[in-house]
This record gives sequence, C-alpha cells and structure tokens, in this order.
Amino acid sequence: MARHWRAGAAGLAVLGLTLTACGGAKVGDNSAGSGGSGKCGTFNLAINPWVGYEADAAVVAYVAQHDLGCTVNKKDLKEEIAWQGFGTGEVDAVLENWGHEDLKKKYITEQKTAVDAGPTGNKGLIGWYVPPWLAKAHPDITDWKNLNKYAAKFKTSESDGQGQLLDGDPSYVTNDEALVKNLKLNFKVVYAGSETALIQAFRNAEKNKQWMIGYFYEPQWFTSEVPLVKVKLPPYKAGCDADPAKIACDYPVYNLDKIVSAKFAKSGSPAYDLVKKFHWTNDDQDTVAKYIAVDKMSPEAAAKKWVEANRAKVDAWLK
Repeated sequence: MARHWRAGAAGLAVLGLTLTACGGAKVGDNSAGSGGSGKCGTFNLAINPWVGYEADAAVVAYVAQHDLGCTVNKKDLKEEIAWQGFGTGEVDAVLENWGHEDLKKKYITEQKTAVDAGPTGNKGLIGWYVPPWLAKAHPDITDWKNLNKYAAKFKTSESDGQGQLLDGDPSYVTNDEALVKNLKLNFKVVYAGSETALIQAFRNAEKNKQWMIGYFYEPQWFTSEVPLVKVKLPPYKAGCDADPAKIACDYPVYNLDKIVSAKFAKSGSPAYDLVKKFHWTNDDQDTVAKYIAVDKMSPEAAAKKWVEANRAKVDAWLK
C-alpha cells in the first residue's frame, strides 16, 4: 500500500540487500524473445510487507515458474530498500508501487536505474477508518471536524492522554502525523507494527464495540469481513500534498503501477514481458490475498487456485 519512507529504516538498507540469489543464472542470460520463447533464467522479485502485494507476487511468480520456466527468487524487502536493488541487479521488479513520486524521481529520472512498467489495474485508496458499529452509533464521527469532541474516547495507554490514531507498519506511506498536527486534532499516531496487527485491532474493535480509528486502505480482503467506514478528511486537490510537512488534505486515489530495473527491461527476459502485461482488478487481488491470509493457503497454492480459475486472463499476459 502506499507508503512513505520513514527515517530509521535507512540503516537497514545495506543489510536488506545482502540477500543472495539462489541459482547461478542472471536475468538476461540466454536472452529470450517476447512471449516466453527461450530460457528465462533467474527473476529477482521484491516482496513488500502487505498481503495484497504478496498476492500480486504469488501469481506473477507462479506464472513465471510454470509457464515461462523462470527461477523466481523472492526477496522480502521494505519499499525503499527494494528500489535500491534496481541499481545493483539484486531486484528486477516491484509489483505494486503506491505513488512514490520521490522514489521515481530518484531512481527513474536521476539515477536511471529503474523504469515504469505500467499499471497493475488496481486502484489504491488510503484513509482513516472506523469500525461499522461506531459509525452507526455516532454517524457524525465520519467527518474529521467532529473528531476532537470524541478524542477522549479513543485514549489508550500508548497515546499520552490524547486520542489514538492507529497506523500499521511504520514503513507504510502515511501522512498521518502531519494531518493530525495541521488539522489541529487532539490525537497521537501510534503504530500497530504490521498489517496483521492493524487488522486484528479493527476486528477486535468491531467485535467488542471498542472505540477505534485507524489508517487503512483498499484493495484489502479484510473489508469484506468487516466493512470499515471511511472518515471524510479535507478533499484531496492536486498539489495539496506537495510539502509533506504541511499536508492537510486526504490521500489521493493511487493508480498502482509496476517498477522494474532498467537492466531487466532491456534483458529480453520473458519475465519482463509478463510483468509489463500483468493486469488485474482489486477483486482479483483480494481473492488471492484472502486465500493466503484467511484460508492459510501457501502463496503458491493460492496462486495455483486463482490461475486455474482465470486461465484466459493469464493467457492474455503471455501473448
């Protein structure tokens, strides 16, 4: 999901990229033409830490392995660290980019180590949400202007006497600390630490009628289990988020896209053609994500199930 790089993770960058590739082949060896003819070699695929991305990667990896004969090397990396890998050859593709104009400028425009590989078809939405019971009991709570009068209800042991606004993984794109400050809200941003912890907090809040407001996003399979209600923030207008410190508007709708290394794009690998043509819907992603997160299927088993049910869509990626 959309995410902003946060200080503190930068120190992990070098460590994050010490992951070694399995298999000796490199993308570009025994170059293959479009459509999968020839040898694929190794395909280095970044895995960012949310289950929607994991769903993208599961399906692309499955098709790359079973249809193109690639050796897929998955690497669990935060977003910024993954982009650093484009220049070293350690990452070939990032499958779900949420905006990140800062990273595009650095790695595509300036360093020229990466290129845009087109849209995924997914529409990304970030915002503040409350559990359904709370929106029903207090309908006015879905307007940000009314949040301060309820702030005391959201207090927790971690929020220093203010209302708690619960975010997820600290590496996710978030404007929330600036929003709280600039909208003069009596809230403190607290990090759940992971997508799983954030989901469980919303699940518990709905089940136990607890007061909770938090960061969330779509596509996300969990909204089919608990239909979270979005809080209206000041509407997004082009440029309102230009200065991160002064943001006082909602998040934009993100047309999610794929980023690949410049070397990979020129390699002749059929895996590049697959990534470029990979395109599906929010419902597609949520289906696979639910197989993984709820049904506890392995990513490969989840991908196999979806691919077998959607062969025509997959075949279009391979033409």
